[in-house]
Amino acid sequence: MIHGCVHAAGAKVRMEVHMNKYTKNDIFRMVEEEDVEFIRLQFTDIFGILKNVAITSSQLEKALDNKCMFDGSSVEGFVRIEESDMYLYPDYDTFVIFPWRPQQGKVARLICDVYTPDGKPFLGDPRNVLKRMIKEAKDMGYIFDVGPECEFFLFHTDDNGLPTTMSHENAGYFDLGPVDLGENVRRDMVLTLEDMGFEILGSHHEVAPAQHEIDFRYDEALAAADNIMTFKLTVKTIAKRHGLYATFMPKPKIGIDGSGMHVNMSLAAEDGTNVFEDKQDKLGLSQDAYHFIAGLLEHARGMAAVTNPLINSYKRLVPGYEAPVYIAWSVTNRSPLVRIPASHGNGTRVELRNPDPSANPYLVLALCLAAGLDGIKRKLPLPERVDRNIFEMTEDERQKTGIRTLPENLYEAVQCMKQDPLVCSVLGEHIVNKYTEAKLKEWDEYRTQVSQWELEQYLYKY
Repeated sequence: MIHGCVHAAGAKVRMEVHMNKYTKNDIFRMVEEEDVEFIRLQFTDIFGILKNVAITSSQLEKALDNKCMFDGSSVEGFVRIEESDMYLYPDYDTFVIFPWRPQQGKVARLICDVYTPDGKPFLGDPRNVLKRMIKEAKDMGYIFDVGPECEFFLFHTDDNGLPTTMSHENAGYFDLGPVDLGENVRRDMVLTLEDMGFEILGSHHEVAPAQHEIDFRYDEALAAADNIMTFKLTVKTIAKRHGLYATFMPKPKIGIDGSGMHVNMSLAAEDGTNVFEDKQDKLGLSQDAYHFIAGLLEHARGMAAVTNPLINSYKRLVPGYEAPVYIAWSVTNRSPLVRIPASHGNGTRVELRNPDPSANPYLVLALCLAAGLDGIKRKLPLPERVDRNIFEMTEDERQKTGIRTLPENLYEAVQCMKQDPLVCSVLGEHIVNKYTEAKLKEWDEYRTQVSQWELEQYLYKY
């Protein structure tokens, strides 16, 4: 990730940019001038799946007046049939035209918040959860900046256009063409993202064959979460145009590294200075930064069902494949959960390494912020940093050092979530109940399956 390279630009510049918000008239003007015929009103369900209601430009005024309704009972994790009416409130600043759609009768999108008929934010809207936490941070004098690193795989499709886990390439970390067969696809992805307003910092082939990463500039938390959702849609769309399938599944193949979504975080004061920086400290970190890290470590197990939301997520979180397993922090090595990258000044930040790209970014960032602020409010002490490779330590050594582990599977993660009062209060009763119900059902379906591995191991023996 090249997150720190432009961090020095600072929050002052960003705040000035964000004062120039689109007005309703700006949206009307852009739709008319650009010949936009369809507008997709997008929102995200609690499991991080992007949804939308498409309208024509004739319905734009109704949409911008927050009068577009949809059936919430049809969206998993939302509401029951008897309370199904939901309203979409577009965020004008998220207006963007899809470059991959036809240039006559263009298609644009607006990301929306979900509201109930009585005009209140819907408690099951993940974007609303993040906005609540951003307000809490703002009340404490903080702006939450986030730079995500999203990895993904590019696989072939079969004769029916369905995804496989096949790839013809065998490239490795930072390889280039012609060994890296995905080079041209990544190029198209980068150009498309730039057309949509992203500032791309870099792109490269990742460690595993067919695995890639594209990094974009950090932003305030809400914009960063919106960007992650837009990024995933764009990557999948451009891959399809190349006859490939892009997947953000954490561990699609055994024996190779899985895909992560490392989250780089910092807090800025309202004047744009980086709250995490202290030039007098030997690591360049402020006391707030140390407490923030302590909060992340304290709540890592309770957050895991959200940061790593799939049964498959825990097949990535195993020793030997670069993904973190142990709850510790370090400056010099990448085996712990939290790493402090080398950049200083406005680039000073904290990197949380366990989230994966199947996670709901709104809920992940809300919980990261809540955990960090909890550490600051309670002045949580930070355990000693671990600069050894934790994977090479014995179990006895890890116990003596007090290093805990992340949950080993989704079931354990859900139990940890239910036992963490902070996580439950941030998500709210509605999301906790719907989320845990769905994830325990997922676990039950999984644990009753008979896998090919079991048949190969046991059928002929017994």
